[in-house]
Amino acid sequence: MIAMKDAKRYTVTAALPYANGPLHIGHLAGAYLPADIYARYLRLIGKDVVFICGSDEHGAPITIRAKQEGVSPQQIVDKYHAQMKHSFEKVGISFDIFHRTSSDIHHETAQEFFLELYNKGVFVEQETEQFYDEEFKQFLADRYVKGTCPKCSYPEAYGDQCESCGSTLNALDLIHPISVLSGKKPKLRKTKHWYLPLDKDQEWLKEWINNGMYKGKIHHDPKEWKKNVMGQVGSWLNDGLQARAITRDLEWGVSVPPQIPGAENKKLYVWLDAPIGYISATKQLALDGKIANWEQYWKDDDTALIHFIGKDNIVFHTIIFPSILNAKGGFNLPVNVPGNEFMNLEGDKISTSRNWAIWAHEFVDEHPEKIDEFRYVLCANIPETKDSEFTWVDFQTRVNSELVAAYGNFVNRIMVLNHKYFDGVVPPSSSEYKNISDDAMLVVKDARENIAGLIEQYKFRDALDALMLVARDANKFLTTYEPWKSIKSDEKEAKAVLHACTQIVANLGVLSQPFMPQAAAKVFDMLNIEASAWSDAGGLNLIPSGHQLGNPQLLFEKIDGDFVAAQREKLKLTKSQQTDKKYAPVKDEIQFDDFAKMDIRIGTIIEAKKVKKADRLLEIVVDLGFEKRTVISGIAEYFNAEDIIGKQVQVLVNLASRKMRGIESQGMILFAEDLEGKLHFVSPPHDLENGSEVA
Repeated sequence: MIAMKDAKRYTVTAALPYANGPLHIGHLAGAYLPADIYARYLRLIGKDVVFICGSDEHGAPITIRAKQEGVSPQQIVDKYHAQMKHSFEKVGISFDIFHRTSSDIHHETAQEFFLELYNKGVFVEQETEQFYDEEFKQFLADRYVKGTCPKCSYPEAYGDQCESCGSTLNALDLIHPISVLSGKKPKLRKTKHWYLPLDKDQEWLKEWINNGMYKGKIHHDPKEWKKNVMGQVGSWLNDGLQARAITRDLEWGVSVPPQIPGAENKKLYVWLDAPIGYISATKQLALDGKIANWEQYWKDDDTALIHFIGKDNIVFHTIIFPSILNAKGGFNLPVNVPGNEFMNLEGDKISTSRNWAIWAHEFVDEHPEKIDEFRYVLCANIPETKDSEFTWVDFQTRVNSELVAAYGNFVNRIMVLNHKYFDGVVPPSSSEYKNISDDAMLVVKDARENIAGLIEQYKFRDALDALMLVARDANKFLTTYEPWKSIKSDEKEAKAVLHACTQIVANLGVLSQPFMPQAAAKVFDMLNIEASAWSDAGGLNLIPSGHQLGNPQLLFEKIDGDFVAAQREKLKLTKSQQTDKKYAPVKDEIQFDDFAKMDIRIGTIIEAKKVKKADRLLEIVVDLGFEKRTVISGIAEYFNAEDIIGKQVQVLVNLASRKMRGIESQGMILFAEDLEGKLHFVSPPHDLENGSEVA
């Protein structure tokens, strides 16, 4: 097993973002900021680390965006790769490389993987039926198909994933599927593809994930993996893994190696191609001369591989990519996959399609002076174990009451007092005032170890709290000893106090580096010193007596009401523009006899509760008069269970029952989706007798 502290080197990856649109705060908080804090920390403690990312430039979302904008897929990826790279740099995400999956070296690497696994006989070749759009004369990738989710009944699920419940899907499983291209029901046609037989990997994956054992040896400690990650992976394993197609009929992507029979017009499925992008990016680092040997970071036993991702990518990094690496042989598997949940915005789910987001490139360009405030509030709201919420009022409160009032205020007061009383020269301490140095040590003594331990456990919110505790305790220390008073009666005491406080300022600078690198640099600039080593924190000897300090600067500025009002107005405008949203296309024509088969009854909800380990599912019991039925519905993000009891609803009662999360769902409750994407019960205008038929 690789003990994290004992690893010789680290390969840290952050999920490759799709190059089909801009980055928003959910992306930053979910994967990139946590990964950056971790990588910065590793560098500070002297570890050999590569921090890898790049744009994911293949797959159906790219081609969909290209069609929408009337340009080529290459133009789309060029545009958004550059935009994302700019955003990451401005936010201070310190990648060693931000690569591209459209690069030659990536195509070569991905094809090499596919060819070797093909030659080993890993894949299963199958002829299956796939959706085909007759109007556009093409097979439909899963993202080109939308319909009702079979697991939570969300009506706008994509063929590869439901954005409501987070389930990974197969387009053929969708209820009432339609083509994104034509808006019509697609037809099924036969096509041949290669499949990765994950069912054959079930047992060793279970042993590796649940017990940390790989090929008979201890690989990692599963207790160090986050519960939300283990829960999702456990659900997949318990349901039983199935073979997954790894090729698609597409025009855009990495081609199946041409020497393979039947490879014409076949592309690698993006979830096979994308994670290999971590490896091709590391190869590029070596070609650029930034590392000596890329293989050390992927194959050596003393290298720790860590993937930072959002929860929608958990299955790819804990099941599919490890299966590919295992089949290839000689590659390390991840020792941890610290996946996060989703961030919401102002009481609503962040939505790219509805433009309901705070876009990273807009913020960094409009407010370049507030980057560390941005990082701070996002870090304070990282959705580590459950969905979190970003609001502009909370942004204002945290900046003003925490960064300005506690951290910035302390640093500014110490700088001003040093210049006022001692011409900006660090005063000496004195052994006569051991009580002062002892109390100051209590402020900083354990901070470095506490913060380090929390970062190593991927508890970045708690680590940030530990940093702010130093600032709060520093203010209490200053208020207790009041050097502006003692300077009049006992100058030596005042000097001892300000000497200690200046050391605390230096400690804050060191400890802030993973979280707020610009603020840390400004602290060092004010102190007129080079950045101190991480190991120096926790003591009171970072700056010698007699050292000339730089000039005081405001570390953070208050956020006023006008700023918040402007940001909220911007979102309000977005909300109002959503009334221009296109209505869903009308489904294919049906006959009266088809409609007559549906039996819809009035019922009253008498019980409701959340389904365990399913954030968006409610288990609802409906009294239909003639009997009581249990219905599973993916509406927990719209309704609280206790609020819907007593509600009269319409229920499709002759829908075939199906199991969801081990519970049999016996029907479907009818909802209407408004233009803002929210669900509403389709209820009778006044109370009716339960069991009444809807004609």
